[in-house]
Amino acid sequence: MSSPEADVLVIGAGVIGCTIAFELSSAGRRVRVLDGRSPGGGASQASAGVLAPYVEGHDSRPLRDLGRRSLALYESFLARVVAASGVEVAFRQAGTIETATSDADVARLARSKATADAEGVAAGWLDASAVRDAEPALGSHVAGGLHIGLHAAVDVPALTRAAALAAAAQGAEFRLAPVHGIAADGAGLAVTTADGVERAACVVLAAGAWSAGLAPAGAEPVPVRPVRGQLLRLIAAPGTMHRILWAPDVYLVPWADGTVFVGATSEDVGFEERTTAAGVAGLLARATALVPGLAAATFGEARVGLRPGSPDELPFVGASAALPGLVYACGHYRNGALLAPLTASLVAGLVAGTTDDPALAALAPSRAGRL
Repeated sequence: MSSPEADVLVIGAGVIGCTIAFELSSAGRRVRVLDGRSPGGGASQASAGVLAPYVEGHDSRPLRDLGRRSLALYESFLARVVAASGVEVAFRQAGTIETATSDADVARLARSKATADAEGVAAGWLDASAVRDAEPALGSHVAGGLHIGLHAAVDVPALTRAAALAAAAQGAEFRLAPVHGIAADGAGLAVTTADGVERAACVVLAAGAWSAGLAPAGAEPVPVRPVRGQLLRLIAAPGTMHRILWAPDVYLVPWADGTVFVGATSEDVGFEERTTAAGVAGLLARATALVPGLAAATFGEARVGLRPGSPDELPFVGASAALPGLVYACGHYRNGALLAPLTASLVAGLVAGTTDDPALAALAPSRAGRL
């Protein structure tokens, strides 16, 4: 169907698409969001919400810099979303402890501490005694840990819902419509959906793991692939843990009510979006090894999502060189929640014609070819 009243179409209603819709509608844009699922129904509902650039970005200075910048935006961004939506979104800046169980782990975390120190981020080494003083529930095999207080966690499903409601309160429209393609259409763009054709001057491609399948004519597919992540929700005694705990093969995200998220697998299985017995069993084994008391926790549920992986683990955010009016915002992999505020701000700037933000150089779609 023709939709001349929308001047921006956003493809994708995950945390990235919904926060972009909020930022665009806040700037007075007429926005329509298209997705085959309700807001937050894809990978966003299976996110543990970890905001930890100095864990995820061990070997990537660009990812650390982008993550730190986006994290600094979080509290003010959330305040705006909450004010516009009336929905509270849980956010805790309690920090992370990345644990060591071997000499190799200790050496790796010493390098991480040196990096954080050099970049002006407070990072404290905890020896075996100090790490158990900080988190008494840790297993006896933990030899130490690196504490970074900057790190935080957010309730991603709540953030996604709130951003969608906030965008809608500012005039954005959400349509449940699977998208099949994007093409030039006179002076604008046409998006083909299961219900017909939508038209607008600008289209933002924020379709997560499905973005590669929506390459317009004349453009290469954006190199984003699905990476399955399984996530568990346990219910433990409140206060079992105080901070996000991280080991090389598992992380635990505690909340005040006793909820503990256990994540997350990274599986290259294409678009196979289902939980597995092996995935659940592996996560439970690793979680209870790190915090033995979790063996007594109640099993809440298992969730699954397909993260949009990119070759260098950085997203693609920028204007298309092949199709004027198309803006990419996809490929956030494990850092969609972390990078959502910054991505939304960058995309709003791009739609307004602002292209001088230095972050766009690292995120440019052109690094993967003619997109």
